[in-house]
Amino acid sequence: MKNIREQENLHNKNILLRLDLNVPLRNGLITDSTRIEKILPIINFLIKKNSKIIIISHIGRPKGKINKDLSLKPICEYLEEKINKKIKLINENIFKLNKKNLFKDPKDQIIFLENIRFYDEEEKNDSNFSKHLAGLADLYVNDAFSCSHRAHASVCRITEFLPSFAGLQLETEINALKKVTSVIKKPITCIIGGSKISTKIGLIKSLIPKFDNVIIVGGMANNILNYKGKPIGKSIKEENCKTIIDEIFETSKKYSCLIYYPEDVLIGKNLNDNSLAKELSDVTDDDLILDIGIKTINKIKNIIEKSQTVLWNGPAGYFENPNFANGSYEIAKAIIQKNKDKSIYSVAGGGDTIALINQMNAIKDFNFVSTAGGAFLEYLEGKELPGIKALN
Repeated sequence: MKNIREQENLHNKNILLRLDLNVPLRNGLITDSTRIEKILPIINFLIKKNSKIIIISHIGRPKGKINKDLSLKPICEYLEEKINKKIKLINENIFKLNKKNLFKDPKDQIIFLENIRFYDEEEKNDSNFSKHLAGLADLYVNDAFSCSHRAHASVCRITEFLPSFAGLQLETEINALKKVTSVIKKPITCIIGGSKISTKIGLIKSLIPKFDNVIIVGGMANNILNYKGKPIGKSIKEENCKTIIDEIFETSKKYSCLIYYPEDVLIGKNLNDNSLAKELSDVTDDDLILDIGIKTINKIKNIIEKSQTVLWNGPAGYFENPNFANGSYEIAKAIIQKNKDKSIYSVAGGGDTIALINQMNAIKDFNFVSTAGGAFLEYLEGKELPGIKALN
C-alpha cells in the first residue's frame, strides 16, 4: 500500500481526497469535531505541496436523495476557520462537473463536493460513477479508514481508475491497530464493554488467541454473570447467549487467555438513580447493574499496571449518569498514568469510549484513539476491509 508521502510531484495536481467527516450535528452545529481534527495533517500536507484538493465525504444516510439537513456546509465552514483558508462547496450535480472547470479561479485550492451519499451510485459501488469521479483528478487519496469497511464507489471502485494512495491518518490508524493485532508487546489486555455480547463475539474470539487478558464490562458482563448463576435483577441482558459464552470460555482455556468480569457492582433502581455499591450476591430483583464496583476497579487497575499493551472498546457502566461513570473514569485514569511514563501502548475506540475520553479531555493522553467504529471492529476481527484491499 503506497502512502501519499511517497509521491514526489504533487505540485498543481488535482487530488481527490476521500475523508470521513461524518460528525454529529445538532441544529446545524458540530457537537464533536474529533474526526475533523484528525484530518488536518493530510489537508496541511497537501496545501504545502501546492496541490489542488477535491474533498469527498458524507454525512448520515440520505439513501441517494438530496437532504439539506445532511449538507456538508457546516463542516466546510468549520474547516475554513480551522485552517484559515477559503473553501468552496460545490452543490452542482457531480455528473455535470469536469476537471478543467473545477479550479478556474487560481485562488481556489480546496473544494468540497456535496455529500457523496446524495447519489445512490455511491453505495452501489457503481463503476461509471467511480470513473466520472476519477476524471476530475490526477491522484486519489483515501484518508478515511473509518469508511474503508464499505465497498462504496468513492472508497473502493475508484482505485481502478486513478493512481491511489493511503493518507496520513489511514496509515496511522493501521499502524496503531497492528500494535494490538500483530506487532504486539506482551502482556496485552483487552477491556471490552457495550450492551450486546453477540455483536462482539467475533472480536472476542479473534483476540483471545493473541491476548493475555480479556476484561468484560458494561451491559455485556450481565450475560456472563447470569451464565455464572449470579443475580442481575432487571439489568439488560441478551437471550440465548449460553452457546456464545461457552465458546468464549472454551477458547480462552485453549489459548491460556484469562477472562475477567465484575466481582462487585454499583446498582440503581432506574437510569437516573443514585448509585449503591453491592456484592453480586446482594443484587435484588428490582436492581439495575449500572457500573462496576471498587473491588473490580482495583483488579482491572492491577491488570493494566502489569500490561504493556491495552485495547479499550466500550465503557464499564452507564457513564451518561455521573453516578455510574466512576468505573470508566478509573480505567481511563489507570491507562493515562501508564502512558505518562511510556510503559504501555494504548488504543481506544468506539463511539461511547471516545465520548467518555472527550469528557475527560484526554484524547491526547492515549497513544491512539480510533473514530472508525465498524471498520475498527472489523479490522480487529481480522476481516478484509474493501477500501484497504483496493489500495493494496
